[in-house]
Amino acid sequence: DVQLQASGGGSVQTGETLRLSCAASNFTRAGFTFGDYSIAWFRQVPEKGPEEVACTSSLDGQSTYADSVKGRFTISSVKDAMTVYLQLKDVVPEDTANYYCAAYLRAACIAVPYLTSSAQGQGTQVTVSS
Repeated sequence: DVQLQASGGGSVQTGETLRLSCAASNFTRAGFTFGDYSIAWFRQVPEKGPEEVACTSSLDGQSTYADSVKGRFTISSVKDAMTVYLQLKDVVPEDTANYYCAAYLRAACIAVPYLTSSAQGQGTQVTVSS
Protein backbone atom coordinates (compact mmCIF):
# COMPACT_ATOMS: atom_id res chain seq x y z
CA ASP A 1 0.00 0.00 0.00
CA VAL A 2 2.50 2.62 1.24
CA GLN A 3 5.58 2.66 3.45
CA LEU A 4 6.20 5.24 6.17
CA GLN A 5 9.41 6.13 7.94
CA ALA A 6 9.40 8.37 10.99
CA SER A 7 12.52 10.23 12.10
CA GLY A 8 13.70 13.27 13.98
CA GLY A 9 13.33 12.17 17.56
CA GLY A 10 15.89 12.82 20.23
CA SER A 11 16.57 14.08 23.72
CA VAL A 12 15.65 17.69 24.44
CA GLN A 13 15.10 20.00 27.38
CA THR A 14 11.79 21.41 28.53
CA GLY A 15 10.73 24.33 26.37
CA GLU A 16 12.74 23.35 23.32
CA THR A 17 11.50 22.65 19.79
CA LEU A 18 11.78 19.47 17.78
CA ARG A 19 10.58 18.52 14.31
CA LEU A 20 9.60 14.99 13.43
CA SER A 21 9.34 13.73 9.86
CA CYS A 22 7.13 11.05 8.36
CA ALA A 23 8.38 10.18 4.89
CA ALA A 24 6.12 8.16 2.60
CA SER A 25 7.32 5.92 -0.22
CA ASN A 26 6.62 2.79 -2.22
CA PHE A 27 3.01 3.44 -3.17
CA THR A 28 1.72 0.14 -4.44
CA ARG A 29 -2.02 0.71 -4.64
CA ALA A 30 -2.72 1.53 -8.28
CA GLY A 31 -3.88 5.04 -8.93
CA PHE A 32 -3.17 6.40 -5.45
CA THR A 33 -0.35 8.72 -4.50
CA PHE A 34 0.85 10.64 -1.47
CA GLY A 35 -1.92 13.19 -1.84
CA ASP A 36 -4.57 10.52 -1.32
CA TYR A 37 -3.43 9.60 2.18
CA SER A 38 -4.30 11.29 5.41
CA ILE A 39 -1.50 11.07 7.95
CA ALA A 40 -1.90 10.90 11.71
CA TRP A 41 0.81 11.12 14.33
CA PHE A 42 0.49 9.01 17.45
CA ARG A 43 2.59 8.69 20.58
CA GLN A 44 2.87 5.87 23.03
CA VAL A 45 4.57 5.29 26.36
CA PRO A 46 5.17 1.89 27.90
CA GLU A 47 2.11 0.22 29.40
CA LYS A 48 -0.28 2.81 27.96
CA GLY A 49 -2.32 2.82 24.78
CA PRO A 50 -1.46 5.02 21.82
CA GLU A 51 -2.58 8.63 21.82
CA GLU A 52 -3.36 10.34 18.53
CA VAL A 53 -1.76 13.77 18.74
CA ALA A 54 -2.31 15.24 15.28
CA CYS A 55 -3.80 14.47 11.90
CA THR A 56 -3.83 16.07 8.48
CA SER A 57 -6.56 14.97 6.10
CA SER A 58 -6.22 14.41 2.38
CA LEU A 59 -10.02 14.37 2.14
CA ASP A 60 -10.83 17.89 3.32
CA GLY A 61 -7.47 19.49 4.06
CA GLN A 62 -8.28 19.84 7.76
CA SER A 63 -5.84 19.28 10.61
CA THR A 64 -6.78 18.22 14.11
CA TYR A 65 -4.89 18.09 17.38
CA ALA A 66 -5.27 16.43 20.73
CA ASP A 67 -6.09 18.87 23.52
CA SER A 68 -2.83 17.94 25.22
CA VAL A 69 -0.76 19.36 22.35
CA LYS A 70 -3.02 22.04 20.87
CA GLY A 71 -1.16 25.30 20.47
CA ARG A 72 2.24 23.63 20.83
CA PHE A 73 2.37 21.04 18.05
CA THR A 74 1.93 21.78 14.34
CA ILE A 75 1.37 19.23 11.60
CA SER A 76 2.24 20.11 8.02
CA SER A 77 2.51 18.29 4.72
CA VAL A 78 4.97 18.89 1.88
CA LYS A 79 3.60 17.09 -1.15
CA ASP A 80 6.74 17.34 -3.29
CA ALA A 81 8.78 15.74 -0.52
CA MET A 82 6.02 13.22 0.26
CA THR A 83 6.63 14.02 3.89
CA VAL A 84 4.44 15.06 6.80
CA TYR A 85 6.12 16.98 9.60
CA LEU A 86 5.17 17.35 13.23
CA GLN A 87 6.75 20.33 14.95
CA LEU A 88 6.85 20.07 18.73
CA LYS A 89 7.23 23.42 20.48
CA ASP A 90 7.50 24.20 24.17
CA VAL A 91 7.90 20.54 24.96
CA VAL A 92 7.34 19.25 28.47
CA PRO A 93 8.38 15.96 30.12
CA GLU A 94 4.87 14.62 29.52
CA ASP A 95 5.62 14.71 25.78
CA THR A 96 8.18 11.96 26.27
CA ALA A 97 7.03 9.02 24.16
CA ASN A 98 7.63 6.96 21.06
CA TYR A 99 6.09 8.88 18.17
CA TYR A 100 4.93 7.15 15.00
CA CYS A 101 2.86 8.03 11.96
CA ALA A 102 0.09 6.15 10.20
CA ALA A 103 -1.59 6.55 6.82
CA TYR A 104 -5.30 6.39 6.02
CA LEU A 105 -6.59 6.38 2.47
CA ARG A 106 -8.84 9.38 1.77
CA ALA A 107 -9.99 9.72 5.35
CA ALA A 108 -11.31 12.60 7.36
CA CYS A 109 -9.35 13.05 10.57
CA ILE A 110 -12.50 12.68 12.62
CA ALA A 111 -12.81 9.12 11.31
CA VAL A 112 -9.25 8.04 12.08
CA PRO A 113 -10.02 6.53 15.52
CA TYR A 114 -12.46 4.13 13.83
CA LEU A 115 -10.30 3.10 10.89
CA THR A 116 -7.54 0.59 10.27
CA SER A 117 -4.48 2.29 8.86
CA SER A 118 -3.10 1.48 5.44
CA ALA A 119 0.39 1.63 6.89
CA GLN A 120 2.20 2.51 10.06
CA GLY A 121 5.79 3.57 10.37
CA GLN A 122 8.33 2.58 12.97
CA GLY A 123 8.49 5.09 15.76
CA THR A 124 11.00 7.69 16.76
CA GLN A 125 11.68 8.32 20.44
CA VAL A 126 11.29 11.75 21.96
CA THR A 127 12.65 12.26 25.47
CA VAL A 128 12.08 15.55 27.28
CA SER A 129 14.01 16.28 30.44
CA SER A 130 13.20 18.99 32.94
